[in-house]
Amino acid sequence: MEQLTIIIADDQLLTREGLRTILDLEDDMQVVGVAKNGREACELAEALRPDLALLDIQMPVMDGISALKRIKASCPNTRVLVLTTFIDTDYIVDAMASGASGYMLKDMDGDKMLASIRDVATGQFVLPAAVAAKLAMRMSAMAGERGELRESDLKRLQLTEREREIARLIMRGLNNREIADTLHVAEGTARNYISNLYGKLDVVDRAQAIVKLQSLF
Repeated sequence: MEQLTIIIADDQLLTREGLRTILDLEDDMQVVGVAKNGREACELAEALRPDLALLDIQMPVMDGISALKRIKASCPNTRVLVLTTFIDTDYIVDAMASGASGYMLKDMDGDKMLASIRDVATGQFVLPAAVAAKLAMRMSAMAGERGELRESDLKRLQLTEREREIARLIMRGLNNREIADTLHVAEGTARNYISNLYGKLDVVDRAQAIVKLQSLF
């Protein structure tokens, strides 16, 4: 079985070693390095070229967002999951705009965390319900400020009702499989709808779509 190679960056020893222990127990995962700050994470990523980097946001020397940007620039094939205790909308949007493959909370259930990591490994974008709800609150506040422009932009995009429905589900953090189940369609059909939506939004992935949609809905 091919293993998913992972590095972990967190300034708290118990957190990073606890995560290492949990992940190394999985047959399909291998922690190849740990770091206590963002700069060390970048150096590890550039030396080891892991499949995935788990980055805490608030770290000394270099924070997680800065490390994320450097890793995506130097190691484009390394996916990055932002790991944090903070649900701050500015962090969420900044991480997604910088190329993160998802956002995970440190108090997430272990099984859900493992499932999220595996989802990211297959190219899916991960956004926990609590994070999606926080982002939705920000979008709601922005909607009141951008009402006229929002309607104008939506008309210009010419989204179908189904595409608007999918856009809302994406903003709630649902993955392709969950969107298909919600709409009662095959997953392949859901992927086609999502691909069409990406084309109209002029984006290439889930993170870019979420960042763009937050200003429209």
